Amino acid sequence: MRRAIFAGLRFTSLRLRLVVVFALVALTAAVSASGIAYWLNREAVLTRTQDGALNDFRQEMQNRAATLPLRPTEDDLRRTADQMASGSAGYSVLLLGERDAGKPIIGASNPDTFTLADVPESLRVAVDTARPATDGESSPYHLFWQRTQRGKTPYLVGGTRITGGGPTGYMFKSLEAERADLNSLAWSLGIATALALVGSALLAQAAATTVLRPVHRLGEAARKLGEGELDTRLRVSGTDELADLSRTFNSAAESLQKKVADMSAREESSRRFVADMSHELRTPLTALTAVTEVLEDEQDDLDPMIAPAVALVVSETRRLNVLVENLMEVTRFDAGTARLVVDVVDVADQVTACIDARAWLDAVDLDAERGVMARLDPRRLDVILANLIGNALKHGGSPVRVSVRTEDGELVISVRDHGPGIPEEVLPHVFDRFYKASASRPRSEGSGLGLSIAMENALIHGGSITAANSPDGDGAVFVLRLPQDDEQDEQDEVEER
Repeated sequence: MRRAIFAGLRFTSLRLRLVVVFALVALTAAVSASGIAYWLNREAVLTRTQDGALNDFRQEMQNRAATLPLRPTEDDLRRTADQMASGSAGYSVLLLGERDAGKPIIGASNPDTFTLADVPESLRVAVDTARPATDGESSPYHLFWQRTQRGKTPYLVGGTRITGGGPTGYMFKSLEAERADLNSLAWSLGIATALALVGSALLAQAAATTVLRPVHRLGEAARKLGEGELDTRLRVSGTDELADLSRTFNSAAESLQKKVADMSAREESSRRFVADMSHELRTPLTALTAVTEVLEDEQDDLDPMIAPAVALVVSETRRLNVLVENLMEVTRFDAGTARLVVDVVDVADQVTACIDARAWLDAVDLDAERGVMARLDPRRLDVILANLIGNALKHGGSPVRVSVRTEDGELVISVRDHGPGIPEEVLPHVFDRFYKASASRPRSEGSGLGLSIAMENALIHGGSITAANSPDGDGAVFVLRLPQDDEQDEQDEVEER
């Protein structure tokens, strides 16, 4: 289960990529929308608060500060500042006047909250600078404002001056309430963004399931088709691209099934033809073999002009007999009717018997200790050894060395000659049927089936044969490997029954 979960979460998974893409798109859209909404609301809130406070302050300056005498007292300034700050705008006021020329006085509505030190120097310079009158502002002294921060609290500071030598006024309003509202808005937008992200992931999961379910069914159908279930078809519903893909798959599967059926029928017909032909040839070959044996016995008494022809007939009849037997054996392998008749044998005795039966004792050097037991088919082992050793004697060079050993639970029999070796371009084809290394000599004593039959006999045992050149460059080495484990024994017992 853990492996399945990790497989589904790997980045190469189409499901995960769909979820990630949906999530990124939703996150980008949500963040962009939330950012724009926050910025617009922030400007709207701050502008509304700022304009309300500044307009109220401007009106208070005109209504109250402008009525002060030219040389107001500190009490006058403080009392006026209190009156200006007592409105609903909620700001503190600082008024600057002159008792005498060059002697400023200050009146503050709340000296503990707002002092002249809280007014930025740049704002004070802007407020005290007279400017030419314009269409929008007839007074030479304009109203200026600036946002500042004291500690962690944001404030709005504004100021203006009464013309004609009147006092200069500054207002100081806290924006803490607006900041709290904007923080609440930011949290709300953040939660909405997170919900949008989760919703997009769920939507992507649902979309991925909808899209990938047909793809999964298509993959399962393709797997079954690859395993040989050629009647596999997909249920087609809808008119979308996946439905078209399913129809294409069904069409391809139907075409493949038809072609495989045609090929199987032709292959079966070919196997039946070879088997029937080989079977029909055995009867005349039996008669020919009997006649050639008589001719061979009388060969010394024949006319010298006829003797070579008789020898050729005897040789070719024997070759034809071997070819027919090999064709019959190949047909049994292709038809799947070849069976093992297993027995527990001493491998050294089997190898010795094979060599002795063919009078190869003088040409073969055997390295095999008695007591190496194996469960196998003695007749098929004899066929394998006869082909490998005969091939080494025919195409290699003496002496031919045969060694028997066990290695990692396997029976290993190697056959090595001391000839020129096998050309590199020939090595991949030595076990192919009817393959001969020299195309200029298609007619030779062998049929080109011996090594392929040896390989088939090794495979039916669950083993294999490999061919290579000796590392020292002296001859070729064929290695037969047959299993000796209990699992192979049980399989052999089942096939034997």
